[in-house]
Amino acid sequence: MRAIQNYPIRLIVGIALLFSAAPPATAQAEQAPDPRFGAVEAYMAPQLAADLRVGWDRMIIHWHIRQPDGPDQWTVSGEETDRLATAQAAGREIVALLMGTPPWATDGAPLGGVPRGLYLPVNDPGNLWANFVRRVVGEYKGTINHWIIWNEPDIAVSDWGVQFEGTVQDYYQLLKVAYLAAKEVNPKAVIHLAGLTYWHDVVYNRTSYLKRLLDVARQDKTARANNYYFDVFTAHIYFRTETVYEIITYYRKLLQQYSLRHPIWLNETNAAPMDDPKYPASPIVLVTMDQQAAFIIQAHALALAAGAERVAVYKFYDEVAPPPGGESYGLFRPDASLRPAAEAYRLVTTHFTGIQQVIYNSTPTYHLITLKRGKAVTRVAWARFGQSVTLRLPATAKMTHVALYDHLGKAYPVAADKKGVFTLTLPPASCNAPNDCAVGGPPWILVESQAKP
Repeated sequence: MRAIQNYPIRLIVGIALLFSAAPPATAQAEQAPDPRFGAVEAYMAPQLAADLRVGWDRMIIHWHIRQPDGPDQWTVSGEETDRLATAQAAGREIVALLMGTPPWATDGAPLGGVPRGLYLPVNDPGNLWANFVRRVVGEYKGTINHWIIWNEPDIAVSDWGVQFEGTVQDYYQLLKVAYLAAKEVNPKAVIHLAGLTYWHDVVYNRTSYLKRLLDVARQDKTARANNYYFDVFTAHIYFRTETVYEIITYYRKLLQQYSLRHPIWLNETNAAPMDDPKYPASPIVLVTMDQQAAFIIQAHALALAAGAERVAVYKFYDEVAPPPGGESYGLFRPDASLRPAAEAYRLVTTHFTGIQQVIYNSTPTYHLITLKRGKAVTRVAWARFGQSVTLRLPATAKMTHVALYDHLGKAYPVAADKKGVFTLTLPPASCNAPNDCAVGGPPWILVESQAKP
């Protein structure tokens, strides 16, 4: 993977992405939430989620909770039903993640064990995983169409945090069975590959899990005709701004090597702060609350520039306090007080919504991402490293209103000069070393529109 900072002196990449997921931007009050921008577990604080206009939410449906003691059980909590109804009423799409093997359904470890009968035909009653997927997908037909199959299987059994103890071959079979069973009862079902961490393979010097999985799939003569048994690729990317574009681009190129053009979703992204006075932490990468807010802006902009179809913050609300020194990711704390990152997220759902074209301009010293959206243009710019940058941006023709925001949502006066040029000074990033900057400098968000923002 080629690091962005090693590119030639100036790299300007224009990406004309015609999005169909949302209509052109109009007055904010007239719009439904943009389905491209989500937050994991937003259902834990539905009113706050509606206020921030969260477009989609991920909800885990645990197999071991639905059928804790045997195949004849089927437990659906009223809380789950209420959460789904509340999300629908707010225009927030629910995407379900299926995981968690019940002890009775595996010869391995509970929750992470390979389901018994997994290699039996999908219509065989002994294929317990197929039975579960068929039932839950059928139950929510017309309500939930997106289904994520397990979580982070690239964490090896020997690593901390393992969630699936099967081999790559076992996960491919898990995916294949889920794909066939789900589409049998709901042809509109969209099957998502489990979110991959990327770094577990890098740190432990392993071949990319996605490559290993695709190599297994390529040996299956039925895979090509069935989209390799998944419809969407899923990434999880944390802490370092630059890696958002790099990793998504890496995965896209890897998929292309197998002649695959799957959409890519960034289902989890964030940077847990160390300096929250209520919940101080010691994360691996040291990030302040101010940097977390900047990361939220930068990660969304870079994900869109890399062509991600959807993005979600992990997570929306910390329903319980972390253990002493533990990482706390929520935009909102357990007492519902907001972190600065919540206001950064509001900027995303306000000024990134309805985009129809993304233009990516990257240089060795700054990133500039232009989001064109009907009668408005949003430009997001920040310094990449520890030096400030002066940027001159020509005003957009026919735009009569302009607003400038920092990453915390504060508005500043701004005007073009007589030549129709805006001059912005991009503050430097806070870095541990000259080129070791986890998060870029505080970004500016310049919004031009034909109506007052």
